[in-house]
Amino acid sequence: MRVAYLGPPGTFSEEAVSRCELARDAEPVPHRTFADAYEALLRGEADLALLPVENSIEGSIGAVLDLLVHRPGAQVRRELLLPVRQVLLAPPGTRLEDVRRVLSHPQPLGQCAAFLRERLAGAALEPTHSTADAAQKVASGPPGAAAIGARAAAARFGLEILAEDIQDAAENVTRFVLLARQDEAPTGRDRTSIAFTLDRDRPGGLWEVIGEFAQRGLNLSKVESRPTKREVGHYVFFLDFEAHRSDPAAAAALEGVRRRVHHMYVLGSYPRSEAAR
Repeated sequence: MRVAYLGPPGTFSEEAVSRCELARDAEPVPHRTFADAYEALLRGEADLALLPVENSIEGSIGAVLDLLVHRPGAQVRRELLLPVRQVLLAPPGTRLEDVRRVLSHPQPLGQCAAFLRERLAGAALEPTHSTADAAQKVASGPPGAAAIGARAAAARFGLEILAEDIQDAAENVTRFVLLARQDEAPTGRDRTSIAFTLDRDRPGGLWEVIGEFAQRGLNLSKVESRPTKREVGHYVFFLDFEAHRSDPAAAAALEGVRRRVHHMYVLGSYPRSEAAR
């Protein structure tokens, strides 16, 4: 078994792999981008792919949601809620006042916006492919740079921790999904993710879809939209509800949704996760 994830080693994604029940015993294969990891699964080069889909501070990770709809073929088989503690890393001897550039993936830069504004207001922010990529560049680059990332990256790249827990909120959690060719069998404590488009913008269209779940007593845990990338004002809606797609009430709701939408994508049913400690 091989599991694709956002690398290089030293990212929060690598930590998530080590904590995920089905992925921890698989061979971890790092990739440079979310899309590269996802495509490795679709091509059969990996059996699983573990990707983040949302963060409690920064919200959804649109690049991953877009892949699920625009490059269909993967199903969610597990989810993992990973507490994220961001740290500021720099070469030994660097002081906070020496930092003129801060490197990281765009998500951590957003998660640490208050710290950067208050403590490093004059520093330039430089996005990288991953937090480990940022740490690697800081370790081998010129002085005056720091990286935001995981504590594990300090030892891996020979860096010191200048500041800890620099995220904007103490409860910073990233939700990961483990993708495979098939989703999971019912466990009695499941969640199902779907996506859909409406055939036209009309009053009550989204309300009618949500009503299919409400009338059957199914709890929605997430509803949001993303642009279709085709026309302004046209959206893909993502919806999570608490049941397995094969449960009688869920199956009836999904059939009702199919009659009311233009396209529907069942992204998978899987056991609901508690936050990892």
